[in-house]
Amino acid sequence: MGIYYLLPFVRWDRGPNAPDQAVLIDFSGQRFYFFFIEIWPQEVYYFTGLLILAAMTLFLMNAVAGRVWCGYLCPQTVWTDLFQTIERWVEGDRREHIQRNRGPWTAERLARGGIKHFLWLMVAWWTGGAWVLYFSDAPTLVRDLATFQAPFIAYAWIGILTLTTYTLAGHMREQVCLYMCPWPRIQAALTDEHALNVTYRYDRGEPRGSVKKTAALREQNLPAGDCIDCLQCVHVCPTGVDIRNGPDLGCIQCGLCIDACDAVMAKIDRPARLIAYDTDLNIKRRQQGEQPRINIVRTRTVFYAAVVAVVGAVMLYALATRQAEAISAIHDRNPVFVRMSDGAIRNAYTVRIINKRLEAREFALTVAGLPGSFVDVIGSTLRADRRLVIDVGPDQTREIRVLVTNYNDALPSSTPIVFHLLDIATAERAEAGDHFRGP
Repeated sequence: MGIYYLLPFVRWDRGPNAPDQAVLIDFSGQRFYFFFIEIWPQEVYYFTGLLILAAMTLFLMNAVAGRVWCGYLCPQTVWTDLFQTIERWVEGDRREHIQRNRGPWTAERLARGGIKHFLWLMVAWWTGGAWVLYFSDAPTLVRDLATFQAPFIAYAWIGILTLTTYTLAGHMREQVCLYMCPWPRIQAALTDEHALNVTYRYDRGEPRGSVKKTAALREQNLPAGDCIDCLQCVHVCPTGVDIRNGPDLGCIQCGLCIDACDAVMAKIDRPARLIAYDTDLNIKRRQQGEQPRINIVRTRTVFYAAVVAVVGAVMLYALATRQAEAISAIHDRNPVFVRMSDGAIRNAYTVRIINKRLEAREFALTVAGLPGSFVDVIGSTLRADRRLVIDVGPDQTREIRVLVTNYNDALPSSTPIVFHLLDIATAERAEAGDHFRGP
């Protein structure tokens, strides 16, 4: 939450002609800035890689320990926990809350309820406002919002996200996990018997009974479980699951029932972890007198980890070797070629030159693969060394028209050619291939 709320205000000096917000999704400039990384629209494959990494990491987490994402990292869980913390702070614990709600409407009840909902709305409002700050310069947008000079779309999205946060985290809570989120169904198809899940160790807990009853049974050397049927595990569960009934799609693996049960076990002087992260296989092993085993390294987890490592390495390599310039060429479709009055064949191309640096640059353009051809670039400068020079502004692209003329009638109907781009100052190069068409 601290990262989410404060990150828009972190500054990062990128030099002149660039925004200084560390993380910025700049729609108007068609850029995504993340500290020292700048992503252009045509580099959307980086986002594809991030989505693959996110999916494989989620699958790996599920294979190791079930729905730990849901229990510890999911925004719905995190914000719901914050809202419940505010509720406990204002209205007391669960027992006090229930008792007060059963009573009449009093000034105290109205005051506590009003304070709670006001704080909920403030958290929801700042949640929606923080999201909007990622799409514009945060300090400037905050000032414009406060003086009512911000664009309407900013107010609209803050209102929408405020309403959704207040509704989902404050009122719907576990209903989102039970009925709206698709991950429980997907997780059920991905998990296996080796995944660690919040598990009631029925081999130790059954048969259930009161403290006095189980003590009497133990004195008679009769079977007696540690579970005293106090229902604390059910009361603390965010989704109302009774983990003692076995695996349930509603369980988000948050472990609150583990903490509640451990507290009860400490009071009745019994060992902790009657409920724990475990597997049914281990319960059966203990019932058969065998040692339990944690099998994290297996084919499934190795595969997921390998995909994460490979995709991550490819993305790091692409980032480390990415060029600060690029060129693309598109051949005119109609007409494909033109025969000039002197018999020469001319092809026309639309060439786009990309300058990803925050400074203006001069590029020399040459065409290889067609000996004896004549190249004309509209809007370029012909230097003394016969090189065509194109100026491209900082962090910009420039589209030019390139005319390639050839007088060789013996050429085939399609000849591969290569457009070479050279940064005159740094000698950095880029190239793009196409074809020269003829009769």
